[in-house]
Amino acid sequence: MIVDKRAALSQNGAPMKLIRVGPAGREKPAVISADGARVDCSAFGEDWGESFFASDGLKRLAGWLATNQAKAARLPASERLGSAIARPSKIICIGLNYRDHAKETGAELPKEPVIFFKATTALCGPNDDVAIPRGGSKLDWEVELGIVIGRKAQHVAAKDSLAHVAGFVLHNDYSERSFQLERSGQWVKGKSCDTFAPVGPWLVTTDEFADCQRLGLWLDVNGVRRQSGNTSNMAFGVAELVSYLSQFMTLLPGDLISTGTPAGVALGMPTPVFLVEGDVVECGIDGLGSARQKVVRAS
Repeated sequence: MIVDKRAALSQNGAPMKLIRVGPAGREKPAVISADGARVDCSAFGEDWGESFFASDGLKRLAGWLATNQAKAARLPASERLGSAIARPSKIICIGLNYRDHAKETGAELPKEPVIFFKATTALCGPNDDVAIPRGGSKLDWEVELGIVIGRKAQHVAAKDSLAHVAGFVLHNDYSERSFQLERSGQWVKGKSCDTFAPVGPWLVTTDEFADCQRLGLWLDVNGVRRQSGNTSNMAFGVAELVSYLSQFMTLLPGDLISTGTPAGVALGMPTPVFLVEGDVVECGIDGLGSARQKVVRAS
């Protein structure tokens, strides 16, 4: 699926990478410059959230940077990265969307997208610790391509849906499988624990991707490759997912859609080996950087 080329939003030929920097709850909006520096965008006056995306914020930001980037403060490379986007109105996840993942779990490939929600309070920084929740014993990983909505979408046709996308992010859709599968109810309670949605390191705008359905994605646990896939293996692609979801709910600017994971999750092993305290998970997607989470116990 080719991404429509919209207005160029690059900085001097380099991709516009939106980040958020600082302590949890006090992050500053920033971008990565062409030379790799973190440019403080606090003076721009907006965080990377719903109102920003809804008001053509990406184009306005590009204009502001053209005038102000050279004099804007630089933020330390050592400072914490928060989620690449501010808390959205909703996080929508797609289950069993990779053919190889459906096969490894013994599930039939769905005829329509499988939809579930993840609580927005699960959102955290890309390199924050992931916490085994109280009572949890089967913490699992899922590297996923995240879609960030840029324009309000209602009943959008697939051919038009990419015009409603602001950009893409890396997301690790953590799951507590014992909550998800062994306790009655919906998947959401196994997906929504605090720290279960590390997003980033950055958001990259759609104009930087010639084809969002040809992106490699990977995940390692303690240095061992567990997942290695490509978005070409999706059963339902990015454009189709945005269109499909918009038939059932209003997608607001800043909303996050997590598009499913390839084979290689713990649940798909003949004898599952779930994450334990001290494990280190690293993951990445072409063009979207990489992230690292250490497993801890919830306090």
